[in-house]
Amino acid sequence: MLVSYPGNGDARDDVYGVTPLVTGDAVVLDLRPAGFATRAAALAIDVLLQVIALIALGVLVSWIGRNLDPAITAAVSLAGTVLVLVGYPTVFETVSRGRSLGKMALGLRVVGTDGSPERFRQALGRALASFVEIWMTTGMIALISSMINRDGRRVGDFVAGTMVVEERAGGRREEGVPMPPQLAGWAMGVELSRLSPETVAAARQYVLRYGELAEHTRYEMGVRLADSVASQISPPPPPGTTPPYFLAAVLAERRRRHEVAAAQRAGRPQGGHQQPGSGYGPQSHRWGPGGQHP
Repeated sequence: MLVSYPGNGDARDDVYGVTPLVTGDAVVLDLRPAGFATRAAALAIDVLLQVIALIALGVLVSWIGRNLDPAITAAVSLAGTVLVLVGYPTVFETVSRGRSLGKMALGLRVVGTDGSPERFRQALGRALASFVEIWMTTGMIALISSMINRDGRRVGDFVAGTMVVEERAGGRREEGVPMPPQLAGWAMGVELSRLSPETVAAARQYVLRYGELAEHTRYEMGVRLADSVASQISPPPPPGTTPPYFLAAVLAERRRRHEVAAAQRAGRPQGGHQQPGSGYGPQSHRWGPGGQHP
C-alpha cells in the first residue's frame, strides 16, 4: 500500500499510470479523463436512445394530430423534441450526478473541472450546447473538439466547466491516511454512516495533498471540508481540533472499520490504528474562533 503523509511530498501521482486532474487551487485529483473511444461509444448509446424516442414521438404526434389544429400539433412536436434532446441528458445527469444511460453502461461520469459532482446548471449547459455541436452539425464540432483537447472535452464541457472521467479505473489501491493519536479515542465512537462518498473523496485529496496547497487555500478549503464532514457525523471533534487532523482522523477511522469488517469476513485478525507520520500542517490554523468547533 502506498502511504503518503500530507506535506512529505512522497506521493507520486503517475505511479499507477493515471493522469491526474489539477484544480486551480493546486489540488491533485485522482480522476482519469475518459478516452475518446469510450466517450464516443457512450455518446452513441445516448444518441441511439434519443433517436428512438424521437421516432416514437413522431409516430405519436402523427396519430394524435389527426384531430388537432396543426399549430397545436407543431407545438407539441417542438416541445417533445426539446424534452428528448435537452431534457433527457439534463435530468439524467442531474439525478444520477453526472451519468446518462450511455455513461452508466461504459462506466463514465461527468464532473466539474475541480472534481466536484455535476450540478443542474452544468448538465443544462452541456445539453444546450449538444443541440448545436452534436445534432445540428451531426457531431462534427464535438468530434473535433474532443480530438484536439487532451482531456477529450467537447464545447459543452467548456461551456459548463465539466469533463468526463472514468469511474472504473481498476488496479489502483487507495492511499492510506494515518490516525492522529490524540484523536484516536474520539474517532472510535464517531457515527460515520451518513458520510457521503463525494465528501470522503474530497477530504482525502485535501489531506493527502496538504503540502501542495497554498497557505490561504489550506485554511479556506480545510474549514469548508471540515464543516461538510462535521455536518454528516456525530459527535463533533474535541475543541481546538484543526481541520487537517479532524479530516485525517475521520478518514483513518472509516478505513479501519472497513478493514476490520473485511478481516472478520475472511476470519483474519485485524490490527489497530496506523501511527501517523509528521506534518499535518501548522497548529496555528484554527477551525473557527479560538479553534472551537463552529
